[in-house]
Amino acid sequence: MARNVAIGIQQFDTLIERNCFYVDKTDFIREWWESGDDVTLITRPRRFGKTLNMSMTEQFFSVEYANRGDLFEGLSIWEDEKYREIQGTYPVISLSFARIKESNYEQTKRKICEIITNAYNKCSFLLDSDVLTDRDRAYFDRVTFDMDDVTASSALYQLSDFLYRYYGKKVIILLDEYDTPMQEAYVNGFWNELVSFTRSLFNSTFKTNPWLERAIMTGITRVSKESIFSDLNNLEVVTTTSDKYATSFGFTEEEVFAALDECGRSEEKQRVKQWYDGFIFGTHADIYNPWSILNFLDKGVFTTYWANTSSNSLVGKLLREGSRKVKEKFETLLRGESIRSEIDEQIVYDQLDHNEDAVFSLLLASGYLKVLSHEREELIEYGKEPEYELTITNYEVARMFQGMVRRWFSEAKSDYNDFIKALLLDDVKAMNAYMNRVSLGIFSYFDTGNRPSGEEPERFYHGFVLGLIVELQGRYVITSNRESGFGRYDVMLEPKDPQADDAIILEFKVHDPEDEATLKETVQSALDQIEEKQYAVQLVARGIPKDHIRSYGFAFEGKKVLIG
Repeated sequence: MARNVAIGIQQFDTLIERNCFYVDKTDFIREWWESGDDVTLITRPRRFGKTLNMSMTEQFFSVEYANRGDLFEGLSIWEDEKYREIQGTYPVISLSFARIKESNYEQTKRKICEIITNAYNKCSFLLDSDVLTDRDRAYFDRVTFDMDDVTASSALYQLSDFLYRYYGKKVIILLDEYDTPMQEAYVNGFWNELVSFTRSLFNSTFKTNPWLERAIMTGITRVSKESIFSDLNNLEVVTTTSDKYATSFGFTEEEVFAALDECGRSEEKQRVKQWYDGFIFGTHADIYNPWSILNFLDKGVFTTYWANTSSNSLVGKLLREGSRKVKEKFETLLRGESIRSEIDEQIVYDQLDHNEDAVFSLLLASGYLKVLSHEREELIEYGKEPEYELTITNYEVARMFQGMVRRWFSEAKSDYNDFIKALLLDDVKAMNAYMNRVSLGIFSYFDTGNRPSGEEPERFYHGFVLGLIVELQGRYVITSNRESGFGRYDVMLEPKDPQADDAIILEFKVHDPEDEATLKETVQSALDQIEEKQYAVQLVARGIPKDHIRSYGFAFEGKKVLIG
């Protein structure tokens, strides 16, 4: 009989006691404990079982779960007598920053202080013991939601000391989703303030803490060492490109197919693979995200479960506001192709606005991209990061990106759709009417650089191309900024069925009053460039007759557009 598939339960004991569907990941406990690492940082995309594994680890080691070996009976870890003996024998401090999504530094720091205060409240039994001095009790009382920075940064250090004195054993510290407030700080503009506070907190908790047995931190990204880990030379970092713990987070294909068999969905294996396979951790391919698999097992419907579990606000911001090169690479990814990019797994958030490689490093760490291949170590030039071949992880993520692009145009959706219809019908008058309304609605949404929109329409028209790719990719192969003839065209739409659709070439130009008196002259200059550079030669070589190739010039002056 198939076990009940429960959605959203992240407490290990709840899953076990209710006999809910659970994939045994207790080998993680053994692998981590035998590694001997002092402090381990494990990065995985969201919804990959990080919180459940932290709950499992807490309940295995914590003295609060002494004599609860029944939770682990029948699981892999319980087969080893050595581990049965240490279950429930360590003081454990367990924290999670997953809910810290505040929009300013003051509220973020207060939320962190609340979490630390709650950890103290769980240990209030210490106040009645004889291990604390009067000064210790006074310190205990100072740990509150509004405590000062000095008290807050040393609070976990002091609590470790108190617990060590009480139990006579060093503590294990578990911190889940450590980087959630970091991402919010970047998006909302208080990065530097939070970094300073977090660096002090982490240093006293994980580096200079003599009462620490071991610690685990989990998160989505590896925030750069220089930002918050500069003092932690005892940190073992395990990212998505590491083999360590590769199958401990996420489901392997064997585990997924066994689950489908158990739930009577064996015939769906190949479609499940198409939709939800694709994650690669270290050298282990065919890893599936648990959230989508559990939801599919429960509902039996193919849709974007994992990709829609958050607002994706940071991803959307980086892609929408990114440079021309970022958008060009994103266009390539949306077409189902691969890109090449240097990858630095230490995410430097203050570089995301101007470093395209940092953007794709974040997309890889977040699970939206996967690695197809990478440079061999001995071929990498000194001082450079390794270059990776990347592509969109799977069909689910591709669908999420398509939906994201459509939402970018939501403010001008009807006009944008009508523009595309006019383009296909060669109705230039209607194209002009609709495009001017589109540009008024969304120009500034894409062009967020420091220069005025009139000086840099590239972000807008490359965003416009992304919209074309999403809406017309069933009928056209859409490319931009590619070589053809004697130059590089802006946009080319090559019909998949030349008998049904014309090919289309688009060229964009900013009006230069020194060279052109009117926008009409700018349009003609764009059309002349298409002819002089022979952009159509590539289409002709592929058998498309010249009379089935249409060219349009787009002239920009601020938010005003003229098409001819």
